[in-house]
Amino acid sequence: MLTVGLVQQGAWDTPLESMPLAAGYLRATLAGDPDLRGEVDVRIHNFRGGVPLIRMAATLFAGPPPDVLACSVLGWNYRSFGALAETYKQLRPDGCVVFGGNHVAHQGHRVLREHPAVDVVVDGEGEVTFRELVRVLLEQAYPEGLSRVAGLTYRGPDGAAISTPDRERLTDLDVIPSPFLTGALPMTDGAGRFRYDVALMETNRGCPYKCAFCYWGGAVGQRVRSFSRERLAAELDCFGFHQVPTVVLCDANFGLLAADEEFVEDLIRTRERRGYPRAVETSWAKNKSDRFHRIVRELRRHDLQSSFTLALQSLSDAALTGMRRRNMRVNEWENLADWLVQEGLDCYAELIWGAPGETVQSFLAGYDRLATRVSRIAVYPMLLLPNTTYAAQRERYGLLTVRGERDDFEYVLATDGADLGAHLAMQRFIYFARLLGEHQFLRHVWAPARLLAGVRQSELIRSLAAWWEAVDDAEVRAFLRDVPTVAESAAVSAGLRRLYATPALERAVGDWWSATVVPRFPPAWRAFAAELYEFDRLSRPRYVLPGEPPPAGWTVRSTGDGPGYVSAPVAFGHDVPAVLAALHRGDVGPPAPRRTVLRFEAAVGFHAQCDNHETATHFVARPRVLPERGPDGGRPVPHTTTAGPG
Repeated sequence: MLTVGLVQQGAWDTPLESMPLAAGYLRATLAGDPDLRGEVDVRIHNFRGGVPLIRMAATLFAGPPPDVLACSVLGWNYRSFGALAETYKQLRPDGCVVFGGNHVAHQGHRVLREHPAVDVVVDGEGEVTFRELVRVLLEQAYPEGLSRVAGLTYRGPDGAAISTPDRERLTDLDVIPSPFLTGALPMTDGAGRFRYDVALMETNRGCPYKCAFCYWGGAVGQRVRSFSRERLAAELDCFGFHQVPTVVLCDANFGLLAADEEFVEDLIRTRERRGYPRAVETSWAKNKSDRFHRIVRELRRHDLQSSFTLALQSLSDAALTGMRRRNMRVNEWENLADWLVQEGLDCYAELIWGAPGETVQSFLAGYDRLATRVSRIAVYPMLLLPNTTYAAQRERYGLLTVRGERDDFEYVLATDGADLGAHLAMQRFIYFARLLGEHQFLRHVWAPARLLAGVRQSELIRSLAAWWEAVDDAEVRAFLRDVPTVAESAAVSAGLRRLYATPALERAVGDWWSATVVPRFPPAWRAFAAELYEFDRLSRPRYVLPGEPPPAGWTVRSTGDGPGYVSAPVAFGHDVPAVLAALHRGDVGPPAPRRTVLRFEAAVGFHAQCDNHETATHFVARPRVLPERGPDGGRPVPHTTTAGPG
């Protein structure tokens, strides 16, 4: 019996596990081969992002080490898995260490040079390659037998790296057994609950574009291949049975294919039959067609939550040209953004800071232009990734990079458009922009500040950062000391959780708004502006750790979607939702005072989804207008307003 340990690790240290989809595919593929069934014992070891290396080693090697240690490698675990390989070889000098995954594909010579304990690197799509590698090991033909396995780089008898020819990509994806339908992936915990933060699934593989910064599964510039409708429908039914709240599609361009509409039809049927899933998140097709609009309307009509992405990356013509995105219809975004808002749909945009050709001025101008329509902007620092055009042509673009201490990403420090000082200053801006805008710690204040006080979104963010710098508070000073040099996602997640969990930080935000921003509103709007921040604060998700009581002023009640936090009634001097809706329509006349009583309702469980800005938006507290009793305690005073957008 050949024993195989499949090792995977999520990106972030989240309360719930990330689904180990790659390991599930490998396990299902080995189990589905009749020649290997009964000959191979495969076990998955799935670690959260923040698990220390020593704990991973203690878990992996507490018992007899496997014959094969196969690691799904990405930039955040490249170094850790290299160290685990060293430990493994001390226990099993005759064992085989296999690295696979997007980060190491076609990087075999570098990987084998940097990690002497690694024996094999899988290049490209890995399921069939890994199955053939396991057969060679069972035949005891290693390493010579690897020469007949396409799609890998291995260490030869003399220690030299040997690469075999590339493997052609699968045309029929259904030859890969489903990790869900075969039971290769455990779906529940000891209490019978769905055990992961979200369910990951692919409906297709491949991407027709060749963006200079991207290497999506190695399948860039290639035909998109789909799994069959029958298989995907069965997988959705499995998710519905296990009461999966959110499905995240690992597709590059969902909404591009006719099959995507069929998938949505089956998703809706599953929701109607099972009650789950209740949300779907994905990377949407870059060019939004009529098909995309039909899909969006269907999701909304059937109350399936989703975030719709404007994956622009830059609004600078020079940067877009270098990215190979200059002529993409994705740049025609204004009408689409307006349509999504008119439909009442949640929308966010993506930008990348640090692309060649981008300057500080062009980036901030693009950021603020985008913010006039979409305030929720995810800004990511440019990383130089293996196998991309930027990595191959770094000299052409004047790229200065540094490789991470704990990960294997190359962080861009300078380009032909911005020097080192500019990059470091912008990284600090990005950090605060991700906390406040992308993750929506501030949600409703952006448009009123811009329309009425003349404060651009980037200016508002920098104003708060400057205010924090001047605050004489130990908690605030400690928070600022930990602002990272590079605004990478793990640091942003840690800062966000700290922001929610530290009352002094939230108070400092409220003090900044009152002292700095409210006075910039016209006098007739200042009373509303003061209430606007309180409305924004109450609209945030409720960050409650397991075992903690509800926040002060909130109770737990059953709602249509399960248990939820419900606030006590809160009286405002203005109908804030109605005023926000009027501003959205272009009515900037001063609001008439109108006492309005609101109750806020938020879903339970935000602490487990806080790190993911797409799923976290499902936990935003929604206002409900309450009828107010007349002065004699008799019948309610009638109200005609309802809660507005957001």
